[in-house]
Formats: sequence, C-alpha cells, structure tokens
Amino acid sequence: MGPVLLEQFLALAVGFVDKWLAGNLFTEAEPLAAVGLVAYCLAFLPVVFVLPSSAAMALVARSVGAGDLAGARRAAGQCFLVAAVMVVVAGAVAGLGGGGFVRLLGLPPGSSGLAARYLAIVFPALPCMAVVFVGVAVLRGAGDMTSGLVAMTVVNLVNASASFALATGLGGLPRLGWDGLAWGTVAGYACGAACVIWLLSRPSRGLRTGPADWAPRRDELRRVARVGTPAGIDALGNAACHLTFLSVVNRLGDVDAAAHSVAVTIESLAFLPGSAFAVAAATLAGQFLGARDEPRARRSVWQAAGVAVVLMATAGGLFLLAAEPLSAWFTGGAGQQPEVAALAARLVRIVALAQPSLALLMVLSGGLRGAGATRPPLVVNFVGLLVIRLPLAVLLAWPQVPLPAGLGTLSGLGLGVRGAWLAMAADLTARGLAMLLIFRGRSWSRTVV
Repeated sequence: MGPVLLEQFLALAVGFVDKWLAGNLFTEAEPLAAVGLVAYCLAFLPVVFVLPSSAAMALVARSVGAGDLAGARRAAGQCFLVAAVMVVVAGAVAGLGGGGFVRLLGLPPGSSGLAARYLAIVFPALPCMAVVFVGVAVLRGAGDMTSGLVAMTVVNLVNASASFALATGLGGLPRLGWDGLAWGTVAGYACGAACVIWLLSRPSRGLRTGPADWAPRRDELRRVARVGTPAGIDALGNAACHLTFLSVVNRLGDVDAAAHSVAVTIESLAFLPGSAFAVAAATLAGQFLGARDEPRARRSVWQAAGVAVVLMATAGGLFLLAAEPLSAWFTGGAGQQPEVAALAARLVRIVALAQPSLALLMVLSGGLRGAGATRPPLVVNFVGLLVIRLPLAVLLAWPQVPLPAGLGTLSGLGLGVRGAWLAMAADLTARGLAMLLIFRGRSWSRTVV
C-alpha cells in the first residue's frame, strides 16, 4: 500500500508543482487561474486512456490470478493497441478544436490565452502519457505496485526540476517563464514513458509483449471493450461534468477561479489515500475473483474502504485547522494575494466534511471496476454530477441563471465559488452513500469478464 500511496502523491504532484510555481513566480491572479484550468485538463487527459487502462488492470489481474501469464500478455498487448488508436483520435480532435475548447471553459481572455499556450505545448506528449497510464495499469493488474511508484517518481522529479529551471532560466537555460512550466511537464512524461517501457520489458515479470500480442484479436478486443467501455464512458462523462463545473466557476472571475485552483490542489492531498486504496481494492478484487475466491475479494475491498475513510476523515479534520496557512503557501504568502488565499481557505473548509463519503465513493468504485463491474459507478457518477452538482452549483454560485431557449432568467443565491463548493460537497456525500448501498449487494462480484 505504501508504494501506491506514494505513487498517487507523485501523480498529483505533477500539477501540484506547476500550481506552486505559478503562485510564487508570478504576482498576478491570471497565471494561477490559468494553471487551475491546465491542472484540470492534465488530470483529465488520462481519461482518454481509461478504456484500455481499466480493461488492462481487470483482465491482467484475472489472468494472473488464474496463473495464465500468456493471457495477461495478450490482454496487455490488445490494451496498448486500443491506446494507440485513442492517441490518434485525440490528436485529431485537439488539432481541430483545441483552442475553441479552452475558450469555452469561460476564463477571461488573459488567463484563457495562457492556458491554451500551455496545452498546445503539452498535448504532443500524449503518446508518452499513453505508455505511462496503460503500462502502469498492466503492472498493477499483475500485482506490481512498486513499479508505478518508480515511473511517477521519474515523471515528477523531471517535471519539477525542468519546469523550475526553464521558467527561471536556471543554470544558463533559456528563461521561458510561463512556457517553461509546460516544457517541464513534457520532459517529465517523456522520461516516465521510457521508464515504463523498461519496467515492462524485464523478463522476471513475464509481461514482455511481442508482435503476436499486439496483432488485433477479435475475441480479446471484445473483452477489452466489454470491460473498458463503461469505464471509458464514465470517465469521459466525469471529465465533461467536471469541466462544466469549472466553467461555472471560471465565469465568476480570476479571483474565484484562482481560489478554486488552490483549494482543489489542497483537497487533492486529502484524497490521496482514497486513490491508493482504490487501486489496491481493484487489484485484489480482480485477482481474488480470478482465483474464484469471492469472500476474500469482498473482504479486501471492505478493509481498503474502512482504512481510507479513517485516513481521509483525519485529513479533513486537519484541513479545518490549517486551511489558512496552506492556502497562503500556494499564493506566495497571504500578503501577496490575500483575497485569493482567504477565499481558498473557506473553500477547503467546506469540502473537509465530505471526505469520508469521498473515500467510500473512490474505494468502492475501484473495487467494482477491478471486478469488471464498471456499469454501476457509471450510473452513480452521472446521476450525482448531472442531477445534484451542476444544477445546484449554478443556482448557488450565480446571482442570475439564464434559462435555455430565451425563456428569461432564474434568480440564484449569488454565493460565488463558495456556492459551487457547497454543491460539490452535497454531490460527494450523495454518491458515496449510493456506492455503499450498491457494494452491499451481490451482483457486482459475479460479473463475467
């Protein structure tokens, strides 16, 4: 569990470093608002590969649990093949509409332009991201939790050092300012991809794929699609809803957007245990079900969820006590951007109480996905985001809500970004309880993959 927890921290730290640099190297709110949008996009770029990576973890885990390494290699090869197709499709979509997409998210022109420049530099590194995310999923499915830590350590160390050096011109390098943050991220993922390729190629793991494993196999591709498609739709829908939520916040101005960016980064530290235990729950559920041991599969997920709830509740309590100094640290000190720091601290306190429910949502969803039951999380997430979070966020955050088809406006509460975060907390609580009810049932552990 320790390696997975550290890996999740390092994965978050890619955006974490950029936010700290933006808040401390620049004195305006624009870069911090822009890096918040960028962080959302970087967090959701892996969504492109959720279909092959979720299928890779579930199918490789089942094969390894059944002692079928040849089947694990075939599943891995087919998942990498699907990921390669996803890279081509995503590249075409970005080339046709990337700039318009950034403008659609509602930031003012200055910060929107910065975000578009950053993403234009980073997007060509998508093949490297594919190797990192799908390759680490294959290793996790095989029970290797340490290799993901190694890969993300490489990504983050290179990203942090290269971003700082290129932004500031350290050591005689060109002083690229804002663009240096993006080039550092590219360098980090390129080195991380090289590391994952090396880890997968080790003969001792038995996961080295050959040309025969990559050759399209209709039956294997059907399995990948059956397991991965609901998870892919879930992830894409989640990304679309979260980006819509971000656009609700961005339309409140740079200060609210910057405070949202800082608060999301702080909150992300709290759900690190949830991410780590979700990975463990997915791997154990898949392997135990592959070995036809349903009771141990269920018990392992319950244990992971219980520990995650305790850890995330503790983190929420710490946030209630230390919201101000944490927010000030990300903004170069409370005196540099006092309005942003004070507002971010209020947001952190709002979501602190929802951490136990978020832990249940993350870990139980992970357990279901590892078992191949990817449809229930899809339904819960869509209902929570579309029925609770987005409508409630608009009503609480905006003073006036325009109705579609020119039907006039509806009066909102005008609470600004605080209203949006109250909606977020309500949504997380509802979805966590829904996942608890679903997991108590029996059907998920008998899913055929």
